[in-house]
Amino acid sequence: MNLKTGILLSLILLLGHTIQGQDCNLSIRGKIIHLENNEPIEAAYIWVSEAEEGAVSDQNGNFTIKNLCSGTYSLSIQFLAHKTISDTVTLQSSSFSKTYRMEEEAVGLQGIEVHGHRDAVQTTTAVSALYGESLLESRGENLGESLKRISGVSTFSTGNSIAKPVIHGMHSNRIMIMNNGIRLEGQQWGAEHAPEIDPFLADEITVVKGAETVRYGPEAMGGVILVNPAPLPTNKFSKTSLNLIGATNGGMGNINLVHVGGAEKVKGLGYRIQGSAKRSGTIKSPGYFQDNTGVSELNLSSSLGYSSSKLGVEAYYSLFHSELGILNDSHTGNLSDLENIIENGRPFSDGEFTYDILNPKQRVTHQLAKLKSHYHISESWKVNFQYGFQLNHRQEFDKRRGDLNEKASLDLELFTNTLDLYVNHTHKNELSGTWGVNLIQQANSNVPGTGVTPLIPNYDMVNVGMYAMEKYSKGPLEVEAGVRYDFRNVNTARYIDNELRTADLDYQNFSAFLGGLYHISPDLTFNSNLGSAWRPPNVNELFSEGLHHGAAAVEIGNADLNSEKSLKWINELQYDGNKTHLEFTAYLNPIQDYIFLNPTGETYVSLRGTFNVYEYLQANAFFYGFDFAGSYEFTDKISGYLKGSIVQAKNTEDDSYFPFIPSNRMDWGLSYNFAKDIDPKTNKITISNVLVAKQNREPDFDIAPAPPAYALFNLAYTKQVNIGENKMNLGLQVQNVFNTEYKDYMNRFRYFTYDMGRNVLLKINYEF
Repeated sequence: MNLKTGILLSLILLLGHTIQGQDCNLSIRGKIIHLENNEPIEAAYIWVSEAEEGAVSDQNGNFTIKNLCSGTYSLSIQFLAHKTISDTVTLQSSSFSKTYRMEEEAVGLQGIEVHGHRDAVQTTTAVSALYGESLLESRGENLGESLKRISGVSTFSTGNSIAKPVIHGMHSNRIMIMNNGIRLEGQQWGAEHAPEIDPFLADEITVVKGAETVRYGPEAMGGVILVNPAPLPTNKFSKTSLNLIGATNGGMGNINLVHVGGAEKVKGLGYRIQGSAKRSGTIKSPGYFQDNTGVSELNLSSSLGYSSSKLGVEAYYSLFHSELGILNDSHTGNLSDLENIIENGRPFSDGEFTYDILNPKQRVTHQLAKLKSHYHISESWKVNFQYGFQLNHRQEFDKRRGDLNEKASLDLELFTNTLDLYVNHTHKNELSGTWGVNLIQQANSNVPGTGVTPLIPNYDMVNVGMYAMEKYSKGPLEVEAGVRYDFRNVNTARYIDNELRTADLDYQNFSAFLGGLYHISPDLTFNSNLGSAWRPPNVNELFSEGLHHGAAAVEIGNADLNSEKSLKWINELQYDGNKTHLEFTAYLNPIQDYIFLNPTGETYVSLRGTFNVYEYLQANAFFYGFDFAGSYEFTDKISGYLKGSIVQAKNTEDDSYFPFIPSNRMDWGLSYNFAKDIDPKTNKITISNVLVAKQNREPDFDIAPAPPAYALFNLAYTKQVNIGENKMNLGLQVQNVFNTEYKDYMNRFRYFTYDMGRNVLLKINYEF
């Protein structure tokens, strides 16, 4: 072998060894979000020129480019109406991950729908949302019933017309509802005080299941519900949506009309006008009508907003008005009548259908006005201002003699002012955060002239909260922490037996949280959040004294109640594959000084009837449980879903159980899509089954034992058709197909009646 040949062979062997030893199993992973609000960007395009490989970000903003060798690469990220990002990435012995924040830039494109901004839900705790097709299917239902489509969420109801959401066993003043960014403030402390909100407002309803007191304040210790309309358009745009809904049970009719527009001459100016009306009559259980269960509802809202590259301003107003009957048979004349109907389990008469709403009934009017503005100090800093005013007028009417029958027995006016001032900072590096101050001023008045001693006193409340939250994002990892301090003062006054009784109470506390989210792979995400929370006792829990007409019960408060304090640890694992979606949530939630309304077993007899007596008590509690939800596409035509929840709540002081904790439940369904490949519009039928177990974890005493388990079958058909350039969605739903007779443990009227029987609904949604 000559020298040249030897050198050549040596170079070949050396090159082969180098190639063999080079690591080509490396990857570039990243997350793409908006610079302004950290909201994930879906469908951004990522290109690596040297490898001639590309990727598209998913709905969470994540992307991965695999099988890269060590070396230096040029990365380009593009998304419509955003500045292109160019980056140089060096891969050596490990893969690369980074979070990219894209900045908007003005573009002039015809036929593109451009909307203003809506702040993203910034949290590392478990979040579920109702939107798109699922939200469309829920139209015509109240907020509580709509949210039962989300695992871990159930309802605490008073009859079939009034339902309030329950998250992981928590409800009422432990769940905060945000109406277009404003915390909803009404007389929400009673089981029959349904949220004063029109679900037709929402383009998306989001449920945050963790303790969120740092972000939103003390009343968010059990979770938060965000009811958000779509962002207003910022260019020439016009769309009108019409919803028509009819139901056989109760003869319900529901209409909703929304018009959204953007100005042609004033760039950035948009508006929305929305209105809905609902009317239903007597609800029917299998075999009989539930007397006096009609509903009348009228809602209006309007928005006007302006948005530019630096400044955003929005004004909003909504009016919610409802009148609904309270089941006649829940108001009995004497003790023997009360005992007999509870023993019978249903009204003695079969009733008849009518649209009339008589006493006992409740009438609620809620008005909300909001002014919001933000200003970009720089590309990284934004200052936000929001003011909200709310007036809630609640009247409850009882059966009374003569002219008194026209007067409300409970007449409350609640005035609330909220002021939020906060700054957001988002940078092109890994840090972002929010610092702010929140002020709430509230005044509650009993309107005189009822002739009845008020159930709760007049009161004034002031709450000041200061908070700071910081978030670190790098590639697949997000870590978030926050702290908050609240101070609350409550002054109360009322006359009882011509004696003035007053109280001046102060509450204060810190709350904090630490959470993290990690994208194990593009399909698999794990998040964990540990948050402390607290809630001062509400005025009704402290000072209730008398008949609560809507609940048909006497409630007794306890002035010595302490603030609730809790620590909630929640973990969620979520998988999103091509055909499979899975999510599993588990939580632990010890609560010190948990406040609950407990039946005493006593009855109160008056000229207006005989009523069960409840009292507010306090004990240490331990809540824990899990939710699960999943869906799978078996074929192009057939898909299925499964979801369920288990809630356990124990009184750790005497090893007993609390009343009104949801029992275990599961919901499954199968769908068949008739649509062809050439006709991809919705055209499917779904059969589903709801299974609810008997609540075996009962308190030591209850007025009646927990009802047995039940199973309900439901049927739904949805079809989308095109009418010219417009589209129409048609829906036919049959609830409780077999007209099953059942009672739900979480219905306070289960002592007197069965729940609703079969109900057939026709739904039409037309956009033009």
